[in-house]
Amino acid sequence: MVGGAPTILTLNLTVLSRKNNMNNAIRPYQVPVGNENSLFTLVENRTAYTYDSCELNVFETHQQAKDVKLVFNDFVFTSMLRGKKVMHLENKEAFDYLPGESVIVGPNEVMEIDFPEAKKGQPTQCIALAISQQLIDFTLDMLNEKHPKVIEQDQWKIDPSIHHIINNQELINTVDRIIKISRTEDSSTKDLYVDLAMKEMIIRLMQTQARHVFTSSPKTLASHHPLAYAIHIIQNKINEKIDFDRLANAACMSRATFFKKFKEAFGFTPGQYVLSERIKLAKKWLKKPNCSISEACYNSGFENLSHFTSTFKKEEGVSPSGYKKNYQGNGSFLN
Repeated sequence: MVGGAPTILTLNLTVLSRKNNMNNAIRPYQVPVGNENSLFTLVENRTAYTYDSCELNVFETHQQAKDVKLVFNDFVFTSMLRGKKVMHLENKEAFDYLPGESVIVGPNEVMEIDFPEAKKGQPTQCIALAISQQLIDFTLDMLNEKHPKVIEQDQWKIDPSIHHIINNQELINTVDRIIKISRTEDSSTKDLYVDLAMKEMIIRLMQTQARHVFTSSPKTLASHHPLAYAIHIIQNKINEKIDFDRLANAACMSRATFFKKFKEAFGFTPGQYVLSERIKLAKKWLKKPNCSISEACYNSGFENLSHFTSTFKKEEGVSPSGYKKNYQGNGSFLN
């Protein structure tokens, strides 16, 4: 059984067995909030599901509170479900913590938390996954042995400096499985299901961190990392035709190896990354008042207007014309 049960420094708990990001926030499975009359406390009431390698905690707060202290013995992955917190972590500036975001916290690191908006009928809710070091080490050793990094001296590891994360669907899908297994599964293999999902979640977390590092500063890394060099080329030529064979050659790999290592490192293929960058660029063009749908299409590297329209709608849930119309109506609420 994982030794990650939290120590709450300022309250008692009960245990059982971004601004623009908000509209498109990718948040975990929505756990129903508790009936206030059945809770032991209205501040960080806790429901826990304990397994051999981890512990899932669901916290909810139903009234404003300040300086609530919380610490776990193990590494913790947290993700917001609803409401707002203000997080104070050791040696870091305070920050707002909102649905669609996750935060990782090291073993025995004290979290000081404010709940400025929590109230009756509008609680703040968050999950915290305490993960045993043994499971983390096992997963890292497996990856380093069977899926080594592109640069030989690099190792798979969780980067504690990248602690405040914007969720992506792949990461949150693994969290969803753990929550749903905890709430609905009632079999002797429950621990095994959670263990498998936790290993994938650890991998998805590292891929999410790698996305942040490599896509935010590829130029800095390009001189000594082949995948960063490839991303740098993609970003500079995103409105042009991308030749993946040339891209693989630039990274000094065969096409097959390049695709394999890119997917391992970031959780998406080069083609998926190119598409996401083109959609991102198209959204910028669509926000320009005098830019037509056709101009947004071709300026973003798409070669076919029909393909652009169908792809944009698939990825964003709205057509390019609908996105443009919505932005002109309330642009501050769109990414």
